[in-house]
Amino acid sequence: MAEKEPAADVGVLRARLASYMNRRRLRSTAQRRLIIDTFFEAPSHVTVDELYARVRGKDQKVGYATVYRALKLFTECGIAHERRFRDGPTCYEIGDSSGDDHHDHLICLECGEIVEFHDERIEALQEEIASKLGFAVESHRHEIYGACRRCKLRR
Repeated sequence: MAEKEPAADVGVLRARLASYMNRRRLRSTAQRRLIIDTFFEAPSHVTVDELYARVRGKDQKVGYATVYRALKLFTECGIAHERRFRDGPTCYEIGDSSGDDHHDHLICLECGEIVEFHDERIEALQEEIASKLGFAVESHRHEIYGACRRCKLRR
């Protein structure tokens, strides 16, 4: 099982966003460009509040609703994915530019750390089980909750 590497080619994602905006006849504003730049620089799994704080650190004129609408736009065009783990806040991660962005998550219940991983054995086993039960898988999410290495050591 390998930890998922950041596979996003930001140039490809920017082009995807530009194409989507052109089709929808949306303008590329300075605030949207700032938000996308900040989103690409942010850690994985950023919340609206966290992104808003980062954007406001660069431009005090950007409003919360503008950041929220930008994230909605990024999600609609596939450059961001919305995630919600248990009862936590909705967070956003950068989409994979290759189009093969499936991965699973390990979530620490103590500190909130999120680790992405992909394992072909897990994927194959899920397909095998579904097939045996006559089920056609369209999508799935695999989330494992526990304690990360640091939190286990602190115990």
